[in-house]
Amino acid sequence: MPWMEALGLLVMLAGGWFWLDSFKAREAGMAAARAACAAENLLLLDDTVALGALRPARDDDGRLRLRRVYHFEYSDTGDNRRHGRVTLLGSELLMVHLPQTRAPRLCSPSA
Repeated sequence: MPWMEALGLLVMLAGGWFWLDSFKAREAGMAAARAACAAENLLLLDDTVALGALRPARDDDGRLRLRRVYHFEYSDTGDNRRHGRVTLLGSELLMVHLPQTRAPRLCSPSA
């Protein structure tokens, strides 16, 4: 096998691995966003997450993994959009960030 064909095959295999790994991580990010919104009685808007950042990072054992930050939108009242994010290292959940989920509510006195 010529070296260019071998190199092309290697690039295709690496691309396939990256695609499958990204799909697995996105599913983990979606599950984390759904669980966080359900725990706080929030509405996950669009029922999806979007990749915001991708970079290499090391885990606790020193192995090189891909750190992904996914962004999503949620609503606490149904009339607004708030932004949250899920951080994964590989497919392991590191953090879910939901800033200021509850706004102070004003109660009007009963007449």
